Amino acid sequence: MTRTLVIGAGMAGIACARALNDAGHPVRLIDKGRGIGGRMATRRAETPAGQPLRFDHGAQYVTARDPAFAALLEGSQAAALWADGAAHPHHVGLPGMSGLPRALADGLDVSLGVAATAVSRAGPVWQVTTDATVIEAERVVLTVPAPQVAALIGADHPLTAQLEDVRIAPGLTLMAAFPADAPAPFASRRFEDGPLAFIARDSSKPRRPDGAVTWVAQAGPAWSAAHLEEDTATIACRMLPLLCAEIGAAAESALYVAAHRWRYARVTTPLGQPFLTDATGTLHLGGDWCLAGRVEAAWTSGRAIAADILGDDDA
Repeated sequence: MTRTLVIGAGMAGIACARALNDAGHPVRLIDKGRGIGGRMATRRAETPAGQPLRFDHGAQYVTARDPAFAALLEGSQAAALWADGAAHPHHVGLPGMSGLPRALADGLDVSLGVAATAVSRAGPVWQVTTDATVIEAERVVLTVPAPQVAALIGADHPLTAQLEDVRIAPGLTLMAAFPADAPAPFASRRFEDGPLAFIARDSSKPRRPDGAVTWVAQAGPAWSAAHLEEDTATIACRMLPLLCAEIGAAAESALYVAAHRWRYARVTTPLGQPFLTDATGTLHLGGDWCLAGRVEAAWTSGRAIAADILGDDDA
């Protein structure tokens, strides 16, 4: 029997599990992916010549408004400031964005490659069916994207109806590397209109591999939705000229090009509260989609869920 099972090892799930664990509350964390961090993801690759490359192909940086979250970033050996010229401080993970969630999850009971397929109540406990087994738990915390909740708890569950107004837009990402002498006109740039929404020179971030100039370009919601179902090779071919037009590089000089599809990338209409819980108080839903499309919002949601659980323990 698991005391509390957290499903989803993104920032919300990790923040929740970390707070519970540090309070002495037994907790287990599972995720269907090969690594933790969710959209705080880092892709490792190499050029044809074997030169190492690293791309933050999800979240590009972290901002902090809550003093507690700011203190966490400033005190972490897995985060540093990125001098990209932004008006507000941008922190990045070390040696990639995935480094921060990995550091926060250090010492937790985490099982990767475990996909939950159903969550149901069985008398006094929850049964979580996975692709390999059934896990019984006193409490379950779901930190998956809101559109994936119904498939786990059922379309007729009372909590499912409360998610109807939450909206999360897709996002397509391009990763490209160029020779060391390629143009590097800026560290980051945001676009209000057009197919691209954001461009980051990944190689300008601290503790990234030397050599190649690496870029990450993120398409806007409308462009991403229009091309979402195309294969990633086609997406990369469409996005590379868009990037090159902005940075002044020749497309044919690229040493590495790849694309990634994020089906749930940007929270456009959040829930408006830190989490949801069922009538028993033993099933919680949370994530960045509760508050805002920021890493800090996911952390806030996860911490709020942990506080609610710990409050019940003390009652």
